[in-house]
Amino acid sequence: MRGPLMVTISRALTRRGFAVLRFNFRGVGQSTGSHDYGIGELDDVSAAIAHAEETHPDLPLGITGWSFGGAVALRWQARDRSDIPYVGIAPPATGEGAHRLPEPGTLLAAPRSFIVGDRDQVIDREALARYAASIGAPLHVLSGSDHFFHFREEEVASLVANGLGAQAGGNESGVAFE
Repeated sequence: MRGPLMVTISRALTRRGFAVLRFNFRGVGQSTGSHDYGIGELDDVSAAIAHAEETHPDLPLGITGWSFGGAVALRWQARDRSDIPYVGIAPPATGEGAHRLPEPGTLLAAPRSFIVGDRDQVIDREALARYAASIGAPLHVLSGSDHFFHFREEEVASLVANGLGAQAGGNESGVAFE
């Protein structure tokens, strides 16, 4: 939540008029609970969405997540049948159990896109490219960037802001989660 990438994205979104809710999953940082390997974390996303809907009922929603958070956010969309805009930042397309992205057929149609570095040392970029194609989502590949997007935070933030703004029909104010 306090990593340079997430802080930069939050600042970029707020500059563009988004209300932003950042949170740690259970057991991370000073949050309560304990890590549940991507299962209970789906409920964390549900709670954040409910909070945003109560706090800003007049604003459109969008969701973004990085790595594990990106996978959990997309899995939440499948579980809760959500069609809000989504931007996934280097989520793992392969893996076991709760870390795996949802089956494409379990997702409602929605505006979605992905961002990955061509030097990502954590996830399988080619697998993510295949997954993105299977759901009709654009994949933005940042040349020379790794999983942490060092020195590329502003570029990632711009892609997220543009993606959520464009996906919300050009209305650049809304609530985004990361």
